[in-house]
Amino acid sequence: MNTHLQTLVSALEQKLGERASIVVALGEVTITVKSGDYYQVMQELRDDAALRFDTLIDLCGVDYSTYGEGTWDGLRFAAVTHLLSVEKNWRLRVRVFASDEDLPIVASVATIWRAANWFEREAFDLFGIIFEGHNDLRRILTDYGFIGHPFRKDFPVSGYVEMRYDQEQKRVVYQPVTIEPRENVPRVIREENYGK
Repeated sequence: MNTHLQTLVSALEQKLGERASIVVALGEVTITVKSGDYYQVMQELRDDAALRFDTLIDLCGVDYSTYGEGTWDGLRFAAVTHLLSVEKNWRLRVRVFASDEDLPIVASVATIWRAANWFEREAFDLFGIIFEGHNDLRRILTDYGFIGHPFRKDFPVSGYVEMRYDQEQKRVVYQPVTIEPRENVPRVIREENYGK
């Protein structure tokens, strides 16, 4: 590990102590924080003079249900955040697991970094992770009437319902999926001079 990363790890250990487990792999630092400590830790990562993570680059949801080819026995849903300190020139990945699989809830960090607003809405929409304290948590990519969360590993590939415009009713209607499974055979080009 280079000295720059070692300085970051030392600063994290000193500031966070037992509240975070720190892993360094492939030149990147990842901390895992308990759900109850998440908001406070994120605020300290931004405000502490030794850390100064002033920029939230990304926040996404993760479904670990099939991680490691089904050998994962930990909590299912996590929110993973990537932070940047412009002043210190280092990056950090923060992972927090939701303690309840049926109703995954973690604290919102949109009041700490405004950039988290849409990222949290996306994770809510696609994974069903509820960000407690978010002031406008609603779907952002799927339709308002959409049922389910399409990035969950147990979501069916074809979905549950489809929508179409009904010409007779002059409105959009929802109906059960009518797609019949089919086998697609790729078309093979066998021309001698193709691509020459």
